[in-house]
Amino acid sequence: MIRIQLDDATRSELQALRRTALAPAARDRLEMVLLSEAGWSPPRIAAHLRRYPQAVRNALHDFRRRPTAALYPDRPGPDPDHARRQRVVALLRDLLGQDRTWTSAQLADALRPHGVALGGRQVRRYLALLKAGYRRTAQTVGHRQDPAKVGPAATVLSGAKKKRRRAG
Repeated sequence: MIRIQLDDATRSELQALRRTALAPAARDRLEMVLLSEAGWSPPRIAAHLRRYPQAVRNALHDFRRRPTAALYPDRPGPDPDHARRQRVVALLRDLLGQDRTWTSAQLADALRPHGVALGGRQVRRYLALLKAGYRRTAQTVGHRQDPAKVGPAATVLSGAKKKRRRAG
């Protein structure tokens, strides 16, 4: 059974943290540690906090490895590459400064010669960082129709439709 033993300094530090505004995940991990120090077993702590027993065990093992830092769960994935982000944002600003309209796929293609390989979806995320407006182009041709030709064409098309057969 995993049991955490705290010295007086660590216990007082954790009690002080208890009175601060912590994120819910950090508060739960703090309670796990304090309840373990009070003699509770991981399954009992899990039932009390409505967590899985293995999650409690993982939190307690993590607290043994890196005491106070273990209260704040790590974010998944690698750390953000801020230098690359700034480089891509600067390149996009230059491209958007040109007097033309871009699609996200065209922007992705324009970034490739600069050594930046992104897809259209990722380019749209960078555009959101820039607060640059992005709107999908219209899929209709209604704005290009000649009203004088629309009526006769609709009549011809309605005559070309399949007729419903009677059952029987």
